Amino acid sequence: MNNIFPTDKILQRADKEQLLEQKGIAIWFTGLSGSGKTTIAIALEKELLAKGLLTQILDGDNIRTGINNNLGFSDVDRIENIRRIAEITKLFVNCGVITICCFVSPTEEIRTIAKNIIGKADFVEIFVNISLEVCEKRDVKGLYAKARKGEIKDFTGITAPFEAPINPEIELTDALSLEQSVKKILDKIKL
Repeated sequence: MNNIFPTDKILQRADKEQLLEQKGIAIWFTGLSGSGKTTIAIALEKELLAKGLLTQILDGDNIRTGINNNLGFSDVDRIENIRRIAEITKLFVNCGVITICCFVSPTEEIRTIAKNIIGKADFVEIFVNISLEVCEKRDVKGLYAKARKGEIKDFTGITAPFEAPINPEIELTDALSLEQSVKKILDKIKL
């Protein structure tokens, strides 16, 4: 620890937010695979970009094939996956970037770890509450079918549990259109 550079000499978050003319925040989508987390996030990002705001989407595909490609889906690996993602998100948020995170993050424990790392004041939890049946019908990657055949172990919703968030800031269902979902988020976060 003697060789670590003191972080108090680094430009602070307020300096970066002033430059960008925006506040950093983590918008954390949780829900089953195929629930629409990334689809909604992409639509949200387009709306925020149209307002001149800088964003970054982090999702399971771009993280699991990159920085977390050495992790599996055991309980220990799932926790480490979310811990790393939360640390990365915190860095983006501290740079004033609106960071949109799309992760199954299947347990309250895992989501609490993320919220504690990022900071509760900077964390907006969005539960994309879509039934397992609907998610399986939307299964463009064929993951549910593989899980049901036993080809994928520890698959959330099939052989691994999903705990619905206890008190998310926003809950989205399939009763809402994509546009209505984005509007509901924008109305809540008021960026």
